[in-house]
Amino acid sequence: MSFNFDIIVEYTPFFLKGTLLTIGLSIASILIGTILGLFIGIGKMLQNKILAFPFVAYITFFRGTPLFVQILIIHFGVVPFFIEQTNGIAAAVIALSLNAAAYIAEIFRAGIQSIDRGQMEAARSLGMTHAQAMRYVILPQAFKRMIPPLGNEFIVLIKESSLASIVAAPELMYWSRAMGSQYFKVWEPYLTAAVIYLFLTLSLSFLLNRLERRLATE
Repeated sequence: MSFNFDIIVEYTPFFLKGTLLTIGLSIASILIGTILGLFIGIGKMLQNKILAFPFVAYITFFRGTPLFVQILIIHFGVVPFFIEQTNGIAAAVIALSLNAAAYIAEIFRAGIQSIDRGQMEAARSLGMTHAQAMRYVILPQAFKRMIPPLGNEFIVLIKESSLASIVAAPELMYWSRAMGSQYFKVWEPYLTAAVIYLFLTLSLSFLLNRLERRLATE
């Protein structure tokens, strides 16, 4: 097996652009997915089953179908419906965000329900509304417990962003496939991509571990 470093050097600017887009896709999807996930998780906990049903159905659909299929549906069906032509980056952000929201919603639900009911009752007895009690009492405590599973979901999201290459979003995996197609190589493009993804996930793991330890001491 011969390993040609010259083509890696040639593609370095493309790998850099692809990595930056991968980071951008991941950050956007994490932010949007977290906000949506919070509201969906709270919606699923509604005592009224009829009101909670749309949130349950949302989670069931996005957790029960492949992200690959979701990206294709959004790319070829949803995005063109609104802007008349599709866009790979927009489709990737939407699909990753909606998919992540379903998993993050369950994380929020589990974290909130792990807090003793007495906390809510005590907050309400002090005159807080349900929303105030959630914001100032329940969520701050639940957030500390949610850091590890949220961190795992964020790491998974970085890796799943590689599926954006199937809709021609020029992220890291897109350029790896381009190199492989141009030079009919396997090891150089995909090992390079693997090393970059590994660096990104290890960096995020390090930051999340630091955050978890810091919150544990507060």
